[in-house]
Amino acid sequence: MMRIVPNLAPSGGGVGGSSASGPASGSDAPLVLGLDFGTDSVRAVVVSTADGRVLGQAVSSYPRWAKGLYCDPTKSQFRQHPLDYIESFEAAVKGALAASPSGAGARVVGLSIDTTASTPILADETGTPLAFQEKWKDDPDAQFILWKDHTSIAEAEDINKAAADWEATHPGQNPVLFVGGIYSSEWYWAKVLRVLRRRPELAAAAATALEHCDWMGTFLTGTKDVAKIKRSRTAGGHKILWHQDFGGYPPAEFFARLHPKLADIAKSLGTKTYTGDTSLGTLTAEWADRLGLSRTCVVGVGSIDAHVGAVGAGVGPYQLAKVVGTSTCDILVAPPVGKEKVVAGICGQVDGSVVPGIIGYEAGQSAFGDAYNWFKQVLLWPLHQAVGLGANLSNGEGTDAEVSADAEMSAAAAVLARVETQLLDWLGTAAEAISPGESGVVALDWLNGRRTPDADQNLRGAFAGLNLGTDAPRMFRALVEATAFGSRAILERFKVEGVRIDSVIALGGISGKSSFVMQTLADVMGVEIAISAAEQAGALGSAMFAAVAAGVYPNIGEAQTAMGAGFTKSYKPRPENAGIYDRLYREYLVLGATEEKLAKSRS
Repeated sequence: MMRIVPNLAPSGGGVGGSSASGPASGSDAPLVLGLDFGTDSVRAVVVSTADGRVLGQAVSSYPRWAKGLYCDPTKSQFRQHPLDYIESFEAAVKGALAASPSGAGARVVGLSIDTTASTPILADETGTPLAFQEKWKDDPDAQFILWKDHTSIAEAEDINKAAADWEATHPGQNPVLFVGGIYSSEWYWAKVLRVLRRRPELAAAAATALEHCDWMGTFLTGTKDVAKIKRSRTAGGHKILWHQDFGGYPPAEFFARLHPKLADIAKSLGTKTYTGDTSLGTLTAEWADRLGLSRTCVVGVGSIDAHVGAVGAGVGPYQLAKVVGTSTCDILVAPPVGKEKVVAGICGQVDGSVVPGIIGYEAGQSAFGDAYNWFKQVLLWPLHQAVGLGANLSNGEGTDAEVSADAEMSAAAAVLARVETQLLDWLGTAAEAISPGESGVVALDWLNGRRTPDADQNLRGAFAGLNLGTDAPRMFRALVEATAFGSRAILERFKVEGVRIDSVIALGGISGKSSFVMQTLADVMGVEIAISAAEQAGALGSAMFAAVAAGVYPNIGEAQTAMGAGFTKSYKPRPENAGIYDRLYREYLVLGATEEKLAKSRS
């Protein structure tokens, strides 16, 4: 792989600081562990602080999540048990150390984690999740409420109404001002409020609610006092309404208007948040011995995966980092200049939420790769039916007819397995051969609601311009273009609000797998997109934060300069497609406006 390291930032590269003096090189260099908790699994990487080389890595899936426990997709309910995180964390760390050179564990000086967000859980006065109590061990409402759980739409609407009412009686004090002016059902307070309203027994037992990124560090360092928990600046600022201008969080009285217990939880948060380069302390002796690490191994403050991934990918000032996966998170960092510009309709902005001393902005799309997977599952429905029918026809008794039925079922299953693996590649190849605008089909990417601009999870996806000649590749191309239009809408919002963006970088699974999607994205957005060379940018970013928390580097800028992976390639917008996509984007906006009207009529 070509290793390109462009100059991403003024004076020294990275986000800040001059070039690093660096730790000892080679076999003497300290090592760090980066943990990236995704939707389905956790990845651990053992990284050299000298040059960012990954010496060992391992992935461990969440066992209960894989079985679909505590989830109900028909209700947009997605929950995860804390034991999934603990068991997978241990397996991944041990696996990564086993894949590393002998004695690596003793050289690990720090570890940091990133997680999905907002993924909160109710906990008692010791910070222990209620899911660990026997009576609630299998209760979905006592589990972590995953980022993509959309059961709290009504609660989000109530929070937005309460915020408007609060500002009306407290002029100039808008509790949701710094999260784009709209609170989302994907975030902490909406999810917590829903559980408190529905489950008074859980509300009575809860002393606080913890984001996944905050709980993991609390658990690993043995903190047993809610008042001593160091809350993440990233989650606090973008999901829980913390902002320096508030001197912490909105007043407890605001939350009391929504639910009395919500005020108690607000008070439990304290007023401070901590940036990802901060140390929480060291691993407990039990966990250090259990993992084969030093008892002096530092644990850094946890962060949100997309923010850390942007750092691992090499984001610098005035760069937009697109984390392109099942959904997207768009992370922008910009040095504060004069009075902070409040950007409407995004997912929050806060100083230090990505890198200390720099304002971090977040936006994103609720469905990107998930939109493609939805279309794939629609097309696969007949094959799934055929395999199920074959299973019902065969009883395995051994007659000729039954053997034939078994053979047919096996053949159908084999075809299904192949098509499931290759269908999106086939669709991409066929769709790429279709010229932009040729089919006349325009789609809307809001299949999981709209995150940015202007969060609204009531909105739905759509296709327009279909006729009897519309086939699967043409619909797929329209869907890919729709996700690109959604990305353009985010870029346009930042431009309208006067926030400077000099360049775009991309990371995440799709960025390295689909040249068709990424080229379409560049064409539609009208900007060059550089692809991060970091195979696991999130885990690498966590490793960089661990290196700073452990004192190997004085700041994230120097850690990025020394440990960064650079970029592999870039996609430049094709001028011949600009006019076509300008026209199709206008049609996308019209289709979106129509869906917004329909959504109001449905409600």
